Amino acid sequence: MTPSTPPNDRFLRALRREPVDRTPVWLMRQAGRYLPEYRASRKRAGSFLAMAKNPDFACEVTLQPLARFPLDAAILFSDILTIPDAMGLELYFVEGEGPKFRHPVRDAAAIARLGVPDMETDLRYVMDAVRVIRRELDGSVPLIGFSGSPWTLACYMVEGGGSKDFARIKALALNDPAALHQLLAVNTDAVIAYLASQLAAGAQALQVFDTWGGVLSPAMYREFSLPYLERIARELPRGDGADRTPLILFGKGNAAYLDDLSRSGAEGLGCDWLVELGDAARRVGGRVALQGNLDPATLYGAPDAIRRSVRHALDSYAAGNGGSREGHVFNLGHGMSPDMDPDHVAVLVDEVHAYSAR
Repeated sequence: MTPSTPPNDRFLRALRREPVDRTPVWLMRQAGRYLPEYRASRKRAGSFLAMAKNPDFACEVTLQPLARFPLDAAILFSDILTIPDAMGLELYFVEGEGPKFRHPVRDAAAIARLGVPDMETDLRYVMDAVRVIRRELDGSVPLIGFSGSPWTLACYMVEGGGSKDFARIKALALNDPAALHQLLAVNTDAVIAYLASQLAAGAQALQVFDTWGGVLSPAMYREFSLPYLERIARELPRGDGADRTPLILFGKGNAAYLDDLSRSGAEGLGCDWLVELGDAARRVGGRVALQGNLDPATLYGAPDAIRRSVRHALDSYAAGNGGSREGHVFNLGHGMSPDMDPDHVAVLVDEVHAYSAR
């Protein structure tokens, strides 16, 4: 990059609700199995975890979608379960079943043994990946670091993996809420330390994935998820003024709580596709930027259908934001799936930029 070429900072500007030349776009799981080059890298590495724990491989796959599409941000290639893995739960993957832990925590005694990992020893591979990726990006686009939310991490830690009904963790919440709060507290301490270390290593924006917040009843969400997200937004040191590193809180099924989340101190909120983006914009009243919220299944549609859906999302946001497109980061309402067509992703990205050009 020559000195006369400014870095692409429209993603960061949009999160600060500043004017941009067009709406920025990045996609959750933009580095993933839908890309043949990703599948080739994974084959060379031997497994997902081997890629995630090798900074050079993590950098390689982080950059792959940027070589294909004019995206406005890169996101660190890693996994949300690195923290509990470093706590000693031993993360592993079963083909077709997803992540699992060899040592789940299911009672107060197991929870009491947990501690915050050391970020530059136990999780050094993540920080090294951030450093390598920042160097290789060379200022071209911002780098997003991320973590799972305290509640979402707890779901995997207690269930031992994914779940259809979250019976174990909901039973813990009902039968021993003090133990669950202790687990959420140590997770929150770890998430704050983890994101602060990613920031120190070079991340320029941070996102917290509350993937399973939407499985909670409103009363349980306000007890077991929301306060810990608020604590992260309040306590994570990320600077002041123009130098403040933006924090995005994304939650699947978080539409009912956008008002609360918009007052948390986070700079951005990610929305899933079950809320009209204009309605979300009206509800947050310009307090935060919004990110989202195209249904990922739209990418199974034909190119013209994708373009129509992109325009609808962009227009909906503007209609709810007083006619302005500022303060919007275009994204999906969740991550992409492995069987999606990269050519359809190109249509989406190009349409966001073309239709939103100021």
